[in-house]
Amino acid sequence: MNINPSESTAELAQAVCQKFQIDTDLEDGSNSNQILSAIAQLICQSIDLNTILNFTVKELRRLLLSDRVLIYHLDSGDSGTIVAESTIAAGSPLLGMKITDSCFSEKHAERYKRGCMQIVEDIYAAGLHPYQIDFLSSLQVRANLVVPIIFQQDLWGLLIAQHCCEPRQWLQTEIDLLKQLATQISIAIQQSELRQQVQHLQIERKLPQSDKLVRNITEKIRDSIEIDHVLETAIAELAKVLQVEHCHIELYDTSYTVATIAHEYSTIPSVYQAMKRQVADFPKLYQPLLQKQLLQFSEVLRDWNPNLVIVTQLACPIFDAETVMGNIWLTKVTQEAFAESEIKLVQQVANQCAIAIRQAKLYQLAQTQVNQLEKLDNLKHEFLRSLSHELRTPITSISLAVQTLETVIKQETALDADIVSQLLQILQNECQRESKLINDLLSLTYLEAEAEVLTVIVIDLNSWLPPIVESFREVTTCQQQQLFLHLAGKLPPLETDITDLERIVTELLSNACKYTPAGESITVTASATEETVEIRVSNSGVTIDAGELARIFDPFYRLPQHHPSQYGGTGLGLALVQKLAKHLKASIRVETTAVSTTFTLVLPRAIAV
Repeated sequence: MNINPSESTAELAQAVCQKFQIDTDLEDGSNSNQILSAIAQLICQSIDLNTILNFTVKELRRLLLSDRVLIYHLDSGDSGTIVAESTIAAGSPLLGMKITDSCFSEKHAERYKRGCMQIVEDIYAAGLHPYQIDFLSSLQVRANLVVPIIFQQDLWGLLIAQHCCEPRQWLQTEIDLLKQLATQISIAIQQSELRQQVQHLQIERKLPQSDKLVRNITEKIRDSIEIDHVLETAIAELAKVLQVEHCHIELYDTSYTVATIAHEYSTIPSVYQAMKRQVADFPKLYQPLLQKQLLQFSEVLRDWNPNLVIVTQLACPIFDAETVMGNIWLTKVTQEAFAESEIKLVQQVANQCAIAIRQAKLYQLAQTQVNQLEKLDNLKHEFLRSLSHELRTPITSISLAVQTLETVIKQETALDADIVSQLLQILQNECQRESKLINDLLSLTYLEAEAEVLTVIVIDLNSWLPPIVESFREVTTCQQQQLFLHLAGKLPPLETDITDLERIVTELLSNACKYTPAGESITVTASATEETVEIRVSNSGVTIDAGELARIFDPFYRLPQHHPSQYGGTGLGLALVQKLAKHLKASIRVETTAVSTTFTLVLPRAIAV
């Protein structure tokens, strides 16, 4: 491992830091993505390992606001060396210190090797061995977070964050970040090992012009983060180095059932009839490859003339510590086997390809996370904007009513009882609307946090549902709507939370009454199967565009053709219905036709609590 970075690599690392603009003041989690992306970029640029390790501990300590972050490299047995450190703790730095820890037994090493971590919020309250407490306190450590660095399925070392002044509760996001950084460090170690191996291969000079051609492969791979370009470069340069007629890379699908040729380089017509192969159809080929074993064999093929020719094929698996990703295949028109030095070169290129593929996946994952954070942030701002508007509307009406009432009272003439009564009614209605909005928001909050406990009882829908539907009879009559209830035979008993179920049915009926035109009908239907009960609320004369269905349960969402001032309500009714249905382990869906709209609630006949 190189522990003296050159000035050029240090400058390049600094440039990468400036590019990603890592800032510890960020609060939305994107700083974690930035440090991961920055390290990935350093690896792609083939920066020496020591620079990457120093960059990691420095930026991680700033991000965590901890007193010390260090990387401990296990040398042998129970001894090791601190190879990177960033600290603001009092006392002498620990960088370069040789540490022999008798507490670091084979048992502890095996636990770290399996990926276990040590999370200590207070060394005096964590049940540690007295020797370990003394050892940590001598280093001024009060809280300790240790994540293993695994390289080629062995324990390479430890990534450690420490708090020296006082105990500290480590957050899950901080733990996850250290785990991701440990993975990146493992990739950097592998990159460093590969560079050293390639340099050693260059020194051997067993292949004609191998020094120049191998350097071209590694440089082109490191200089691009475009995975397609990396893989195309790898097979093209490899084919030229080994002077083979055909070379291609195939990648597995996630279930390892299909191997697809992703990139191909050939100076002859392809010897493969299909771009995809079913793995199960070629067990003798793919069983050893999936076990990370090389394959080399000769076979007789019919060439493009067509004549029978003997070709030698070499298949090298592309894999890392996590999984097998695919294979590099080489074909040369000769019976001569690939030499040991040639096989070693192919393995190096396969390892480089594995790094490139893993880096591409990590980059894609980071981009997906950033996009999700941006989407959530936009949803949050939209929700707050809608909430502010909905809260302001009743307040505005109340304010206008109060001002009008004040003007009427100040007039010297006798008070008009009708006007005063109307103003008081406005105040009462808007206060009730504001109160309902706040209560609905609280209900949504409790349901989102799953703080509400279900109170399950057995109810008889045959006697329970009719009174609830009938309570809307007067409203539908006044609005010239028709109200119907259909029970499909004798319904079985239902185990559920009666409060939540009544709220759902009431909200669906209120929604139907609000939007059903005069002269149209509202129909409530209940039916049952062996495992579920379905309650449907359908209203005629109302249709919803297909594009609007996906947003119908969003808070404060209203159909474009329906102005909120015309229909009233808080805009949270259907959002509450969806949350309450989930709370009842039920589902709610909406369907629309050219003449009607139907909401269907599907309940389990019994809830396991």
